Amino acid sequence: MSTLFTFSDTIAGYVSGFDSAANRFELRTSDDRAYRVHLTPVTYARFAYNLDETYRDATGVMRHLLSLDRQFLHVYGTFYPSAAGEPVFEAQWIVFSGEGPGCFNHEKPDWWIKQASSIGESYLRWQFNHPTEAIDYRRYRTILHLAGSKKGDYLQETDTISRLVYGMAAAYLMTGEDTFLEAAEKGTEYLREHMRFYDKDEDLVYWYHGIHVDGDRETKLLTSQFNDDRESIPMYEQIYALAGPCHTYRINGDPRILSDVDHTIQLFDKYYKDKSLGGYYSHIDPIRLSPRSESLGNNVARKNWNSVGDHAPAYLINLYLATGDQKYADFLEDTFDTIVKHFPDYENSPFVQERFHDDWSHDKAGVGQQNRAVVGHNLKIAWNLMRMHSLKPKPEYVGLARRIAELMPRVGADLQRGGWYDMVERERRPDGEHHAFVWHDRKAWWQQEQGILAYLLLHGTLRDAEYLRLARESAAFYSAFFLDHDDGGVYFNTLASGLPYLLGTERLKGSHSMSAYHSMELCYLAAVYTNALITKQPMYFHFKPYPGGFKDRILRVSPDILPPGSIVVSECLIDGKPYHDFDPKGLTVRLPDSRERLRVKVKISPTTWLD
Repeated sequence: MSTLFTFSDTIAGYVSGFDSAANRFELRTSDDRAYRVHLTPVTYARFAYNLDETYRDATGVMRHLLSLDRQFLHVYGTFYPSAAGEPVFEAQWIVFSGEGPGCFNHEKPDWWIKQASSIGESYLRWQFNHPTEAIDYRRYRTILHLAGSKKGDYLQETDTISRLVYGMAAAYLMTGEDTFLEAAEKGTEYLREHMRFYDKDEDLVYWYHGIHVDGDRETKLLTSQFNDDRESIPMYEQIYALAGPCHTYRINGDPRILSDVDHTIQLFDKYYKDKSLGGYYSHIDPIRLSPRSESLGNNVARKNWNSVGDHAPAYLINLYLATGDQKYADFLEDTFDTIVKHFPDYENSPFVQERFHDDWSHDKAGVGQQNRAVVGHNLKIAWNLMRMHSLKPKPEYVGLARRIAELMPRVGADLQRGGWYDMVERERRPDGEHHAFVWHDRKAWWQQEQGILAYLLLHGTLRDAEYLRLARESAAFYSAFFLDHDDGGVYFNTLASGLPYLLGTERLKGSHSMSAYHSMELCYLAAVYTNALITKQPMYFHFKPYPGGFKDRILRVSPDILPPGSIVVSECLIDGKPYHDFDPKGLTVRLPDSRERLRVKVKISPTTWLD
């Protein structure tokens, strides 16, 4: 079929030749396809630039950069039909990821730290009108429009508050800015006072879906209001209620947070855990607290990725990092052993199976997802398997992570434009060469995060150059297209081309799906993985523990589960003064006995790679 019409699109790739006289250059995509790109008198260029940075024009040096082979870029332009058969592609604009081959602006030591600070300040302004007004979670709203405004919705969802709290804690860990810690601690306290229910008879904690706030009136919502989970208590909502408080606990050691987390885990073990066949059920009913109640409809006795695997990234890894407690390491090991055992389905599909009946048979007819794959979940599994492998090495962890990492670019990535797709059919049609898109070919911010972190850590752990290339390309797409330089924060979705998609719920900066979690988790861990494992730059981290908060006054400061021996504590300051009672290799600080909160700042430095 010949293309007899014009259309515009994006191509991402590496410069492979520049003909100055003909005013054109050659470009090779990630999968090594060649394009000829023509410049016009009005083609312009910019560099990728961070939030709160001014626009960085590159038009003046565009031709110089195009003369450098292996320069990575995104070019948006128009395809014109040609009598010769091959359409002519003319560039409208170009985004350079850096100022030379192998240079990527997102690998600057402070890139992600500055981005986190900007996103944090945006959410503080949108939610609380800070710094003009005090941080007051009574004013928090789940729904935020594109520029952060609130319009007529008085819902406060537990999970989205917790996700905001996570973001504020992450920003404090990297910057030491007191406002971020204030927001994290006030949010944690608000969750405890308004969204938490402590069952004294059962000695466990569960969390409300949220509350409606109307003036001084507060209506608690026990069951989920989200369509696929309506009138149930889905496990992922209980899991994500812990994300923000647990990240805050890493900073302050508040024993009440630890108590809430442990009592929520008791809820998981009593009502969600399948003690005979393993794993956790995805939903329980609100009356009998049973996963087998007929009122659950299509969610009766089901297990899924969220109920089994989301414990680790949402709260459990941070809980282990903060406490060093073996019982949490055992929980993590059981989680990943379960994933390795039940999720691969490679005789039928290049994607993992994500939904199950209680006997681990595949659920292919469930609400919404059916027999479909969420690309980001596959990437998320690879990323977290590599974290777990650094805690307890197992060949099956690396084996599955590598399998996912090698399959996903071919079936879940956009090798023409860059970035990662959303949901696709797990199995190809008999006459198809591609896995069909389910609803659209748009790209969600959170799935870009999973791709970036997965390949950063795969490379940082296994030192495979192909993984570094994919990590860089993923981060370059995100940095070029997802940052909202006009209103702050990041866009929910882009079109396949990278242009922002701003309709319906995907126009929002706050929703049932979006708060400050994935964007800030990306900032935090991309900074850690890039600086500690790739570019080899030190980072500072900040803590402010309560007196007697951490057991035996031991503050654990490892920023994530990283390959053993890859980092050390090289410096510690308490209240601005040098302090020397720390274990460099053990990544701990023995806190002095104090009746006041201490301000602790540690420098984490990478060690030399050993071949």
